[in-house]
Amino acid sequence: MRTNPRVLAVVQAGGQGSRLDVLTRERAKPALSFAGSFQLIDVALTNCAHSGISDVWLSVQYQAGSLHHHLASGRPWDLDRTRGGLRWLMPQQGGGSAAQDGFSNGNGDDLHRFSDAIREFAPDAVVVMSTDQVLALDLRPVVAAHLERGSHCTVVTTEVSLTQAADKAVITIGRGSRVARLDYKPERPSGTTIAAEVFVYDPTVLLATLEDLRRELSHTDDGNTGIGDFGEHLLPRMIRDGVVHAWPHEGYWADLGTPAAYLSAHRDLLAGRVDVLDRPDWPLLTRWPELPASRVDTGAVLEDVVLSAGCRVKGTVRRSVLGPGVVVEPGAVIEDAVLLAGVRVSRDARVVTAILDEGVRVEVGARVGQATRATRAHDHHIAVVGRDSVIGRGVTVPAGARLEPGTTA
Repeated sequence: MRTNPRVLAVVQAGGQGSRLDVLTRERAKPALSFAGSFQLIDVALTNCAHSGISDVWLSVQYQAGSLHHHLASGRPWDLDRTRGGLRWLMPQQGGGSAAQDGFSNGNGDDLHRFSDAIREFAPDAVVVMSTDQVLALDLRPVVAAHLERGSHCTVVTTEVSLTQAADKAVITIGRGSRVARLDYKPERPSGTTIAAEVFVYDPTVLLATLEDLRRELSHTDDGNTGIGDFGEHLLPRMIRDGVVHAWPHEGYWADLGTPAAYLSAHRDLLAGRVDVLDRPDWPLLTRWPELPASRVDTGAVLEDVVLSAGCRVKGTVRRSVLGPGVVVEPGAVIEDAVLLAGVRVSRDARVVTAILDEGVRVEVGARVGQATRATRAHDHHIAVVGRDSVIGRGVTVPAGARLEPGTTA
């Protein structure tokens, strides 16, 4: 094993994120804010940066332009380099075989489309991660164990509830941390250990397996290889024919792929359960908004609140996260909500159990959402308002409503 292995990280940030509904109509999912001033893309790039991985490829497709300003050529993560650093992997036509043209159809297919580039780079290990997850993970021991054991793939795992496991890749672990089985999105999960969507691959085995699958599976003239997501064909084949190990992640982990999960993660943040922001030796790196400090005026009431830069609060805010530049006027009440950058809530308005996207205006006396007695968040309980929408004076937006970006209600 090499003393300093050559590690390539591929961050898959290309999906539309349709489960997040109106929040991803006009942005890539990785550009969605988290904890006020951060974006989801920050998590993966921070883990790479702190783990000493300086070759990071970002695979993007849907609304890629929504990431450009924030990423700043990789500068916040020290990835703006002449050699190595951040590289954008964009969909293209005529860049290779028919199976490598255009948009990918799943994260396994996405890797196949860049197989020539991976082969040319010649890494000792390929780290692949998505941008749906929130976790703090030092990749160095994961890669070291992967190389030492001669694994074809190492799967970072985490524990979830049985309900959550039904939407994930459920992992069965045998002796010596060997992965014995994978059940992809099972109707009745046999366990609660899932793939946390962070993988380390042996590049030779990865590329050979992808090529075998491309030959075997039915693919179409539009370039769809049929490989799909990692849990459909890629990982099951590697488990069947190769050596796949699990690496348990013991810290906080959350998938923010739905409005309910997004709100739940912010509830966890307010409850102090999110260790991703609590490590002085592992700060979450980002491009900070250029705004003044927040201001809380006389008469304001704040209880369990995260305030980002530039907020101005004159009303009541409880159990909520306010993004940069949010304004809450006198008499307004915000409870159990996430307000993204530039939201303005006018006097005597009320926002409860809701997610308000950037630039939303809630006019005088309007009502958005309503309280629920349920302890767990459910999508049908949460009102979600798309960016730059206007909720008119005295208008009521019911629980579970979805307002498209730019709506005037």
